[in-house]
Amino acid sequence: MTNEFNEIPELNVGDTVTGTVVKVEEKQVLVDIGYKTEGIVPISELSSLHVELPSDVVSEGDSVTLQVKKLTDEEVVLSKRAVDAEKAWEDLEAKHDNKEVFETVVKEVVKGGLVVDVGVRGFIPASLVETYYVEDFSDYEGKSLEVIVEELDRSQNRVILSHRAVVEKEEEEKKKELLDSLEQGQVIEGTVQRLTGFGAFVDLGGIDGLVHISQLAHYHVEKASDVVSEGDKIEVEVLSVDRDNERISLSHKATLPGPWTNIGERVSQGDVLEGTVKRLVSFGAFIELFPGVEGLVHISQIANRHIGTPDEVLEVGQQVNVKVLDVNEEDERISLSIKELEQEKEQVEVKNYEKDDDHSGFQLGDVIGDQLDKYK
Repeated sequence: MTNEFNEIPELNVGDTVTGTVVKVEEKQVLVDIGYKTEGIVPISELSSLHVELPSDVVSEGDSVTLQVKKLTDEEVVLSKRAVDAEKAWEDLEAKHDNKEVFETVVKEVVKGGLVVDVGVRGFIPASLVETYYVEDFSDYEGKSLEVIVEELDRSQNRVILSHRAVVEKEEEEKKKELLDSLEQGQVIEGTVQRLTGFGAFVDLGGIDGLVHISQLAHYHVEKASDVVSEGDKIEVEVLSVDRDNERISLSHKATLPGPWTNIGERVSQGDVLEGTVKRLVSFGAFIELFPGVEGLVHISQIANRHIGTPDEVLEVGQQVNVKVLDVNEEDERISLSIKELEQEKEQVEVKNYEKDDDHSGFQLGDVIGDQLDKYK
């Protein structure tokens, strides 16, 4: 009897003991720790988080490490939470110092953020969950998130975690990787993020580049929205990369067929087209036939009469019909004539006049003939 008594360990408040769960009740757990009486772990001492049922935390037969919280002749009160918390704080301090990324599961969605179990109660404020605004966090319960320890205060039992910082770090690494991989002349697909007065910002997959308004199309663009819209997927060519300042110049125009490409299939000698007078020069007028495609009406082909300067007949912005005299796709030149159309029009008018005149003469003869018959 004395030997058995000597085998019973001496316990003090604060000691750490290991035991086996022998019974799981509604509000407490009984643990065999080799003492003269079974130890009691109240439900409140099972976890740093709120526990509905002890069976959610432990099962009969589980081996658990506990701390002695209270000791009397009648009972031994133990705490699993205290042991977990001690270990957790040491672990969290190391993670905080090393800026370690680790996974944790969201246990509860509360006002202002998410509660997680990291051995102690951890909190992810709403502003530190994502890089964007989240209206409803209900889907996050039970979800596993990668986090870092943002703030730690053991005296206040305060553990602030951030998932947002992990996402931002990943995006930053992806951005650097992408920036390092970009080369002048490279053609890639991007998404139009936003439009400005001077062009369009295109997301290349984590970093934005600028397509200046002059690089949106082969023709003059007044507003970027005339060519692209936010959300559009477009091909762009990398013009330059400034890695130090993270600036990327892009061109959409360079990926598009030039305005003169296959012009011979669209324009043939003898065609009559409508165009806009774009520029007047001493030797003629440049007429825009298609966006980015201009043809020249030589001064000698502007009017069916001699003129000193093109502005005697034409003005910038005027719509005119022109006849194609020649197309040279290789040299990007189209020769045009307004005079030939005027001459053709005059010839038609003369023919119509002569036709009408002949017809009138015939009628007059008939009338005179009828009158002469009266005098026979």
